[in-house]
Amino acid sequence: MGKLRPGPHTLWNLLLLLWTLLNCSLGGSAQGPGEWTLWGSWSPCSSSCGRGLSVRSRGCIRFPREELCWGNTHEYRLCQLPDCPPGAVLFRDLQCALYNGHPVLGPQKTYQWVPFYGAPNQCDLNCLALGQAFYHSFGRVLDGTPCSPGSQGLCVAGRCLSAGCDGLMGSDAREDHCGRCGGANDSCLFVQRVFRDAGAFARYWNVTLIPEGARHIRASHRSRNHLALMVSDGSYVLNGNWEVSPPGIYEAAGTHVVYTRATGPEETLHAAGPTSQDLLLQVLLQEHNPGIQFEFWLPRERYGPFQEQTQALDWSLRQPQPLEVEPQPPNTPTAPVAIPPRTLTPSPEPDCPPCPDTRGRAHRLLHYCGSDFVFRARVLGRLYQAQETRYEVRVQLIYKNRSPLRALEYMWAPGRCPCPPLALHQEYLLAARRLVSSDGTQDRLLLPHAGYARPWSPAEDSRARLVARHCPI
Repeated sequence: MGKLRPGPHTLWNLLLLLWTLLNCSLGGSAQGPGEWTLWGSWSPCSSSCGRGLSVRSRGCIRFPREELCWGNTHEYRLCQLPDCPPGAVLFRDLQCALYNGHPVLGPQKTYQWVPFYGAPNQCDLNCLALGQAFYHSFGRVLDGTPCSPGSQGLCVAGRCLSAGCDGLMGSDAREDHCGRCGGANDSCLFVQRVFRDAGAFARYWNVTLIPEGARHIRASHRSRNHLALMVSDGSYVLNGNWEVSPPGIYEAAGTHVVYTRATGPEETLHAAGPTSQDLLLQVLLQEHNPGIQFEFWLPRERYGPFQEQTQALDWSLRQPQPLEVEPQPPNTPTAPVAIPPRTLTPSPEPDCPPCPDTRGRAHRLLHYCGSDFVFRARVLGRLYQAQETRYEVRVQLIYKNRSPLRALEYMWAPGRCPCPPLALHQEYLLAARRLVSSDGTQDRLLLPHAGYARPWSPAEDSRARLVARHCPI
């Protein structure tokens, strides 16, 4: 039988293996970081009552000359137990008391120690000697010690950290307006309206229904009228039955309602929510109603029933008002006359130069991450003013916002030939910035020149959601 001869591919693989072994034995460069093991289980809470810490750890597996793993070996989580009983010794007091009666600054002298909070590092165990004018630092406090009385932060490895909404210490995760941890305000809608109806004085008028699940509720007005709040069983929470309630904090529908009334004519109420049942906001009219502004965030699935209930109660459905409200023209007579359009929409200037090419992933990434707002909207109107173009848009879906967006907004673009131009009655995915004047009198949404404005489509929606993952934190 003939002998097997190694082929050229077999020889090449052998040479490659020998080169790899020689490179490793001679101290070749590292090929990257090591790999983490799985996280261990969480430890018991560091405290027996109140707030404390739970910790878990993981190990780094790496070969010689390989880089250390990227990340932390320990992770800390906030644990919340029932409140400590009255008179319980505080955690920091207990740590200072461990040194009572022990020589610290000399072989003979001993002291009684209590916490001292005036030192620079609040996560050091700084203790004041009773009856003396000095304090001593005994190193770091134990993990889980409150940074200071009443503080939400806890000390972790000598640093004062707060927990994110995910419960992890030092996390930047925050709840959005919808109550979702780390969300982008896309699971709820922002309702903002102005109640301007006027009726007979010295009686209650319905302003709005505040549905179950509403968050970040706020109502305000400037007059001698009084806001009243009623729960679903018909009982009043404040200012009911012709009696004016004092300012303060009231319990209603599972949330705290903060009611304020200044010495002037201003009156406000706000609540964080979410509400556990429907609330009815009313006003007790004493004089002309100059307008009651109210707003709240509502889960998307509750917005349709909210509209239906409002219509069933025969309340007018006012659309949210944009940031800048222009005076409306007087009512048009019933006689057949030419009715001017709602917003001027002249044709684009014929000599407008072509817009620069703004396609590509890099452009999308730059504007998505650098903008204050990213949202889907339909263009309702367009108005050229001096060297600016103002669009009126209806916001339909919010991908990113650093402050609340109204359902109807004005958006400004520089010049009479904005780039990219927006067509009327079309839907776009827009990235805008917030522009506030130095004196604070103007607060605008700005669509930058050569900015991000793409016709909306399911594909563009997917691209936007994908690029959001690559924005720096």
